[in-house]
Amino acid sequence: MTAARGRFIVFEGGEGTGKSTQARLLAEALEARGIAAEITREPGGTPGAEAIRGLLLAPPGEGWTREAEALLFAAARADHVARRIVPALEAGRWVICDRFIDSSRAYQGGAGGLGDEAILALHRFGSADLRPDLAILLDVDEGQVARRLAARDGIESDAIGGRGEDYHRAVAATFRSLAEADPQGFATVDGEGDPSAVHARVLAALAPLLAKEAG
Repeated sequence: MTAARGRFIVFEGGEGTGKSTQARLLAEALEARGIAAEITREPGGTPGAEAIRGLLLAPPGEGWTREAEALLFAAARADHVARRIVPALEAGRWVICDRFIDSSRAYQGGAGGLGDEAILALHRFGSADLRPDLAILLDVDEGQVARRLAARDGIESDAIGGRGEDYHRAVAATFRSLAEADPQGFATVDGEGDPSAVHARVLAALAPLLAKEAG
């Protein structure tokens, strides 16, 4: 008997919104319910995609053009989808991913100025237009994000996280626009407060999918 396809859940949001923490808490909660789950991230998740991650976050020389950056993200995602995400879903596991295509839409398409259609065209070609069952957008106040990043990174940051405030405001605005335009595909969750409180909100957003799993 073929296993039922797993669910694909993605955490989205800007820098310092708590995506990694919430991905871990969700995977633990699913496992406690007897649901096989695994955590992955973008860019990364496979050896090839992790190698590209290094190039993106610590670029050589003068860095990448906007177009080259978008192509590298798309290449990492294509490998990630083919070699890890789809096989895990087909084996019946839930995949919990820290970022996916909507991050490229927000960062490279929106803040980077390449436009949504260019990013989506790369995704259709490289990753067969795979979409998550639900994208959870963690919405956190800008001041709170700044405090979290200062505590996490100090004065050091990677090539993308270290971009200016205007860039990151544009990222946040694009994420909100994407979520508003696709209320079925997104759940916007208040990311303020204690991680356990945020986790409870995440579980509430996932309640319909969890009910189907239980049924």
